[in-house]
Amino acid sequence: MRAEGVESLYPFLYAVDGDLEGVLAEVRRSTVEKATEIVALRRRLAEEQGERLAACAAEMAARFETGGRLLTFGNGGSSTDAADVAQLFLQPRQGRPLPAFCLGSGMAILTALSNDVGFDVVYARQVAAFGRAGDMVFGISTSGGSQNVLRAFEEAHRRGLLTVGMAGYEGGQMAESGLVDHLFVVPSASVHRIQEAQTTAYHVLWTLVQEALGPCAAPG
Repeated sequence: MRAEGVESLYPFLYAVDGDLEGVLAEVRRSTVEKATEIVALRRRLAEEQGERLAACAAEMAARFETGGRLLTFGNGGSSTDAADVAQLFLQPRQGRPLPAFCLGSGMAILTALSNDVGFDVVYARQVAAFGRAGDMVFGISTSGGSQNVLRAFEEAHRRGLLTVGMAGYEGGQMAESGLVDHLFVVPSASVHRIQEAQTTAYHVLWTLVQEALGPCAAPG
């Protein structure tokens, strides 16, 4: 990012008078403002989407009980979150480990499909290859318009897999497509707040799935 771009984001760091106390006061104000925003956004999500998170968790738990697996995907920061979702389900610090894997983790597969076919199908082709009856897909897109995420939902929907999605803004094409069985939209225009709230939402979803499944059996 060019210097003027950074300056437009954090103008108080480039104050010409060199007022350190003023800069620190502005940093504190900015931090409090952001913390207040995310707390309010998380509270709103709990109030407006709590029941739908519980319903989604119940359906996911039922599929896990019958051998279903969770396939996750996203782009950029959302790919990192998708990997976190898979890790959370597969290797929880406590609770029942559940079969899950992130479709963005196989670099050889991603680069081969991107090079030979096209980036738009990097997740759809994997859903077609790995998805089976009873499985679930979990796609994340802050804009709701990532084409490879939408194509993966389309393939999963065609195969009868349960589709779960998270988006920001007003849901974008994910909300318009009708391809997502359980869509959770973070009503914000800030990518940072969207991703922070999505992190909270999928941890809540994991907790609800674990509660729906009950404690894992003690080892024999």
